[in-house]
Amino acid sequence: MRDLHRPGRSPVYAPNAAIATSHPLATQVGIEVLKSGGTAADAAVAACAVLCVVEPAMTGIGGDCFALVAPKGSGEIVALNGSGRAPAAAELGWYLERGIKEIGLTADPHSVTVPGAVAAWSLLLERFGRKGLDELLQPAIRLAEGGYPVAPRVGSDWVEDTPRLLQHAVAREVMLVDGKAPAIGTRHRQPKLGATFRRIAEQGRDGFYTGPVAEDMVAELRRLGGLHTVEDFATATADWVTPIKSTYRGHDIYECPPNGQGICALMILNILSGYDIAGLSEVQRVHLLAEATKLGYAQRDRYVSDPRHVDVPVDWLLSEEHAKGLRAMIDPERAGSFRPSDFPVHKDTIYLSCVDADGTAVSFINSIFSGFGSCIMAPESGVMLHNRGRSFRIEEGHANAIGPSKRPMHTIIPGMVVKDGLAVAPFGVMGGQYQSTGHAGFLSNVLDLGMDVQEAMDAPRSFALAGKLQVENTFSAETLAALEAKGHVLEPMEKPLGGSQGIWIDRANGCLVAGSDPRKDGCALGY
Repeated sequence: MRDLHRPGRSPVYAPNAAIATSHPLATQVGIEVLKSGGTAADAAVAACAVLCVVEPAMTGIGGDCFALVAPKGSGEIVALNGSGRAPAAAELGWYLERGIKEIGLTADPHSVTVPGAVAAWSLLLERFGRKGLDELLQPAIRLAEGGYPVAPRVGSDWVEDTPRLLQHAVAREVMLVDGKAPAIGTRHRQPKLGATFRRIAEQGRDGFYTGPVAEDMVAELRRLGGLHTVEDFATATADWVTPIKSTYRGHDIYECPPNGQGICALMILNILSGYDIAGLSEVQRVHLLAEATKLGYAQRDRYVSDPRHVDVPVDWLLSEEHAKGLRAMIDPERAGSFRPSDFPVHKDTIYLSCVDADGTAVSFINSIFSGFGSCIMAPESGVMLHNRGRSFRIEEGHANAIGPSKRPMHTIIPGMVVKDGLAVAPFGVMGGQYQSTGHAGFLSNVLDLGMDVQEAMDAPRSFALAGKLQVENTFSAETLAALEAKGHVLEPMEKPLGGSQGIWIDRANGCLVAGSDPRKDGCALGY
C-alpha cells in the first residue's frame, strides 16, 4: 500500500469490469461501453477512437495497432498484428540508387507505412465485439467535431512538437493556433477528422482504405514523393498471429511476436530471472536492468523484423542457453559497453487495458510513433499519418531493410500475464524505445518487489539508451552518485519516461485492481 502521507494514487478496485487509459475522456467512454453491455474489445476500440482525437500527438487512425486478448479470462491468449506495410513499390534498390541513406523524421513520405489501426479495430470487433463501429465511434465524432479541452500532458507534448508541425502546411493550419500549440484548457476541433470517423462508422474499414479517404492520403503522399498507391491501401490487412511467451517468477508473460519488440522485453526478463532481484539494493537493481537492456536491445536491433521476409530466430533468442550467455556478459560492479562482435550469432503512443464482466481481458496499443507521427496530414480527410517506416534501414543485408509490402520492426507492444492457465493481467508501457525495458521493470516491481499495479507504475524509471542512462528526477542523489560510480553516464530527463496502464485480476478476492500512470493525464475506472 502506498504512503498515504505523500501525494499519489490508489489503485482502483472494481468487482465487475475496469478500464485504464491515458486520458479521462477515453476512460469515461470505455466504462460507459462496458456498463451498457459492451465487451472489452468494444470498450477498447471506443476509448482508442477518443484518444485518436484528444491525444493527437500520441495516436491516430493514421497509425498502427497491436492487441492481446484473453477470451473470458482464459490463458489461451490470441494476438492481433495491426501494423502497416511499406508500399509494394518500396524496393531497397530504389532508395540506394537515389542516395537515400536513412528515412527522415518529419514530412518524409517514405516514413509512412500503410496505417493498420482501422483494419485491426475491425478484425478485433468481428471476433470479440458485440457492438459495431457505427455506435462505438460516436463519442470520437462528437469530440472531433465539437471540440475537446487540451489536457495538461497533451498540451505540454504539443508545445514540444510544434517545430515539426510547422514543417507541413496542412498540419500547421489544423493543429496549431497562430503557429503555436493550443493552450492547456482551450478547446481544439478537428472537423475533417470527425467527418472521416463518420465515413468509417458508416462503411467500416472500407471507409478508410478505399474511396475518398484513401485517395486523399495517397495523393498527399505522392505529392511529397512517396511510392504509395490506392492498391496498397485497398489491400491493407491486420492479422491474427500466435503470441510468444516466456516465464518469470512462475508467471507466463505473453507478447506479440516479431515484427514487434515484445521479444526484447522477454529477453530482458529472461536475463533478470537469474538474479534475486528482491535481495538487491535500488542501485543494484537499476544497474542490472540497464545492463540487461543493453544486451536485449542489441539483439533486438540485429534480428527483429517482419518474419514473412526474414528468419527471426525466436526460439533461440528466448532460450535459457541464450539468456545464460547474455547474463555472463554483465559485470555487477561496472557499466558495460557492448559491440556487435561481443554477441553470439544465430545463423512520443497510447496504451489501454480493459477487462469486461465476462472476464475477457484486452491489452491494446495504438500509435503514430513520433509525436504527431510524420506530421503529414492528408488535407481533405484530416488524417495525421504516422512515421513507423522510420524504423526501416536503408542497408543491404540488414534484417530490417525496407522492402516491398514489408512491415518494419515495431516498438509498440501490449503485454499479458497468465498464471495457472488463467489471465492475470493485461498491461502495457508507452514510450517508444523504452517499452521493452518498461515491461520488464513493471513486472519486476510487481513480481519481485510485491508492489500493486499503481505502485509499480509510480516507481522511479531509468533507461539505458545510446551510451547513457536516462533517469527520472525521483531518484535520490545518493542513488545517482552510486550509479555514476559504476560508470553510468547519467542523462536527467526533463520529462518522465513513458506511461502505462494495467489491470490485475484478483480471483481470490473476486475483484479487479486497475492502475493508470500519473505521468499521463489518464485514469482507471471500474464498476
